[in-house]
Amino acid sequence: MADAAELSGLIAPATPEDVPDVLRLIRALADYEREPDAVETTEDDLRRWVFGPDPVANVLVARAEPGGKVVGMALWFRTYSTWTGVPGIYLEDLFVEPDQRGSGLGRALLQALARIAVERGYRRVEWAVLDWNTPAIEFYDALGARPMAEWSTYRLTGQALAELGA
Repeated sequence: MADAAELSGLIAPATPEDVPDVLRLIRALADYEREPDAVETTEDDLRRWVFGPDPVANVLVARAEPGGKVVGMALWFRTYSTWTGVPGIYLEDLFVEPDQRGSGLGRALLQALARIAVERGYRRVEWAVLDWNTPAIEFYDALGARPMAEWSTYRLTGQALAELGA
């Protein structure tokens, strides 16, 4: 495994040219999370919402070697806490290709996000993890992250969203 400085050199903000790789990794994450048919996102969606005139998300990519293939990503967006009065980061997707796990790239992606938060004066980086994903939970615990056990995630979609929004 490379040292932290070498690994940080393999992490960079995604560019529009990385969109096909980002979508490939989103699909791979969906496969890993047992939802292979759930991805509706297209390359055009990513170009619009990440690189368009009104971006709502950001992506960091990880490469196994400088200038090499994209093998990992962290897709995130800014949040705001009314309690702290300060923004934070919500990590929507963190994924490293299976053959690159254990290389330190996942940690390097999270370190890059933490660095962004610290540099900008944000107070938190948060995310959700599936309760059966023991390897991820152990990884996050080892970093010092803690679950928000008293909170449950709710989601409004489909017909219920349409009816409420009508």
